[in-house]
Amino acid sequence: MALTVKLHAADNVAVARVELRKGTLLPEIDGIELRSDIPAYHKIAVRALAAGDNIVKYNQIIGSALQPIAAGEHIHVHNCGIAADFAVDRSNSAHSASNSASKTAPVWQGEKTFMGYKRRSGKVGTRNYIGILTSVNCSASVAKALEHFFSTPEISARFPNVDGVVAFTHGSGCGMGRGDGFDILSRVYEGYATHANFSSVLMIGLGCEVMQVADIMGRSGLVEGDDFVSLVIQEQGGSSRTVEAGKAILETMLARADQLRREPCPISELCVALQCGGSDALSGITANPSLGAAMDLLAGQGGTAVLAETPEIFGAEHLLMQRAASAEIAATLQGRIDWWLEYTAKNGVELNNNPSPGNKAGGLTTILEKSLGAQAKSGTSTLNGVYQYAQPIDSRGLVFMDSPGYDPVSVTGQIASGANMVCFTTGRGSVYGAVPAPSIKLATNTPLFERMDEDMDFNCGPVFDEGLSIAECGERILNKIIATASGERTKSEMLGYGRLEFLPWTIGAVI
Repeated sequence: MALTVKLHAADNVAVARVELRKGTLLPEIDGIELRSDIPAYHKIAVRALAAGDNIVKYNQIIGSALQPIAAGEHIHVHNCGIAADFAVDRSNSAHSASNSASKTAPVWQGEKTFMGYKRRSGKVGTRNYIGILTSVNCSASVAKALEHFFSTPEISARFPNVDGVVAFTHGSGCGMGRGDGFDILSRVYEGYATHANFSSVLMIGLGCEVMQVADIMGRSGLVEGDDFVSLVIQEQGGSSRTVEAGKAILETMLARADQLRREPCPISELCVALQCGGSDALSGITANPSLGAAMDLLAGQGGTAVLAETPEIFGAEHLLMQRAASAEIAATLQGRIDWWLEYTAKNGVELNNNPSPGNKAGGLTTILEKSLGAQAKSGTSTLNGVYQYAQPIDSRGLVFMDSPGYDPVSVTGQIASGANMVCFTTGRGSVYGAVPAPSIKLATNTPLFERMDEDMDFNCGPVFDEGLSIAECGERILNKIIATASGERTKSEMLGYGRLEFLPWTIGAVI
């Protein structure tokens, strides 16, 4: 196998398959001799570049040469950057009816159903949890006391068909002004309170906070009953009495949830949150496009794929806009990008301040390169909707949810929007887990998969190592999703991760 791979004929860089030493000859690139050591997955100039020349990967501009670069030279942060006047060419970014309508969706030949939990609301769950929501940080200790009481092996043995009792605590809810932050937290509460992966939910408030339980119920249409119960500490007479009342309520909820059984459900009921974290240069070559291929297959069956992390599509948003189902959807996505540009400028930071140190060590150089790889998770399907953070998703196929790039915050919003599964690609090694939506972690490279085998669920490395096609890898990923949705446990579930990753987006003034 060649020592490097060139991803597109128009690219002026190649990617090292393995660590390469200075002086190595590359017969696949006209016999170029390497002028320096090249770490695995990093970029190599395939021809001489003058200062200011565009650097092209994926047939897209990822930056410009900061100085003259010779053929065979390492291209990275020392000689590649984004010019101050750089602007993405959006001349072809507008919605095109021909772009959206002419594609033939790939056909999924595999299993068309999964074993899920049918809820009275009509939703379908992949897990069977009892949730405890806290309207304010002041009720967190009570909620955690209840979670601890119901997390013993004895309780698990009594209710084997329940995945657990989980408390979702956070640091807000009281001294907050009405505005974007208030609206975001409200949507998160409403999304979790009605999530398909909960059999029932107990919400606990203090009583004097800005985020009142009664107000949450009124806005969302929640009513007291078998599926939802609320307690207010001040009305119960204090924390100890609230804990005792909660024990009785949760005992009843557990008994009811334990009677539920999985049933065959169409895979169109799967709503998959797409994430990447701890990315490397292979994220956009192996795992992300393979996950995109899986999502194309799922969308063809009527399922839903939820792309997010707005700062991490910056510079690649034009590729999504070209696939929008309507001009309005394309304009909405552009509106979210514009909001982020204003938001970051107001707070004295740049939207292109990525990649992180770990991303750079893995071969990523600019936010453009990272974003082009990140958007590959979306596959090639038509973009059917753009949603605010934690807004309920009512479209099928590929959709986008606005969020920060910080994984726990982003996934919290996707779950609140309705995602009942998470697929998380990683090249450096994220140990993320999610509750109540199980998180499948997909390694971009084989060394990572083997080194962190206790955390990684799926290896996309053979795409790079063995020539496995993106299409075949996508089919394997969708099979893994279906098995996990049917009850197969993920590595993070086996390790007990996911209870501390509930992190609603905090925005606005705390007063």
